[in-house]
Amino acid sequence: MYTPPDRRNHGYGSALVAGVSTTLRTNGGRCILYTDLGNPTSNSIYRAIGYRAVSEVLRYEFG
Repeated sequence: MYTPPDRRNHGYGSALVAGVSTTLRTNGGRCILYTDLGNPTSNSIYRAIGYRAVSEVLRYEFG
């Protein structure tokens, strides 16, 4: 979820993620989020709307 800087702090992104998640779950879907563990803002929003951490995925690049 990306919100342009001039649209942040109004709850638009939170409302969108919560609404889509609710719609999917109501219709039998399963929601999974991959998030940046270093971003406390997004992680607190996801927890507030009902998501919980279940696993951590690491990504390595070899060059």
